[in-house]
Amino acid sequence: MTRLLGALLLALALLPACTRQPRGPGPLVPATGAPPAATFTNPLLPVGADPWSIYHDGYYYYTNTTGDNLTLWKTKNLADLKHAEHRVVWTPPATGPNSQHIWAPELHFLRGKWYLYYAADAGDNPSHRLWVLENASPDPLLGTWTDRGKLADPAADMWAIDGSVFINNGRLYLVWSGWDGRVNGRQDIYLAPMKNPWTLAGPRVRISTPTYPWERNGDLHGANDPAHVAVNEGPEVIRHGNKLFLVYSASGCWTDFYVLGMLTANANSDLRNPASWTKTPTPVFQQSPENKVYAPGHNSFFTSPDGKENWFLYHANSAPDQGCGPKRTPRMQRFTWRPDGTPDFGQPVPADQVLAVPSGQ
Repeated sequence: MTRLLGALLLALALLPACTRQPRGPGPLVPATGAPPAATFTNPLLPVGADPWSIYHDGYYYYTNTTGDNLTLWKTKNLADLKHAEHRVVWTPPATGPNSQHIWAPELHFLRGKWYLYYAADAGDNPSHRLWVLENASPDPLLGTWTDRGKLADPAADMWAIDGSVFINNGRLYLVWSGWDGRVNGRQDIYLAPMKNPWTLAGPRVRISTPTYPWERNGDLHGANDPAHVAVNEGPEVIRHGNKLFLVYSASGCWTDFYVLGMLTANANSDLRNPASWTKTPTPVFQQSPENKVYAPGHNSFFTSPDGKENWFLYHANSAPDQGCGPKRTPRMQRFTWRPDGTPDFGQPVPADQVLAVPSGQ
């Protein structure tokens, strides 16, 4: 989700803390009847920043930023999220370090259990950190979510958002967006190995910082904001052959120049060495005014049910100057691989363009 202006806009929409329900699952909203369809159109939902999905045992489980809780959707057809079964599985405490601004949740199945990673703060942006919940139920919409606490490097417990985990060559890693110090002004991408799904096994290393002009669109004009923030955030990793591709969002989400950039590493290299990662010098996915898609970013990856197609989720605005607020909607489209093994994301497709559902649906 996203930062500064986004936090202010979301805060206006949140219920006061004293009116929140106790933490724990809300009522299960069943799937509504809808005939299977061979096609779909974007957007998938009327609102939903930072979309994430995982396919497990015949179902897609989906989540996005709501701002004040963690909600999961369950469906056999990700293109039909509007009719999917869903549930608020966790509500934050009324006060405390993880009580406000619940951003960018991700659901992962690791070592036989479900884990929800999310960012939250105590009501002020500098206190944003990463947090972890655990659930042993086979169905993450059921069972009990146990708080595994804050996920941080004890030696560098700094501002952190957009946590994602991935396994490479049998080892678990965390990637996220963070500050170098305790003052806002730049967001970098950090990586650390993990001992288990809720504990880091070593210090953080910075593997990307905004250097190119297309990563540095981020002027601000608020009285309490820094004059400018350069942004790398929303890191997501996908492996193809012997290469790892870390796709991230660059520039401020409050601008129309929010784009996707990419780092590449050999899968057998030392991922903790920043020199192992090479940055593509141009964006790999960006706005398309002709298609009326603006500020596309914060992507995630998934495959079709038969495993034959590669797809990605992202959020975008449908008009210019809509910023980081509730106008952002989740969208999905297919991507392919070039002959050199790099991903080809193409252009954002227009809203309402008819697309075929993922193969094997």
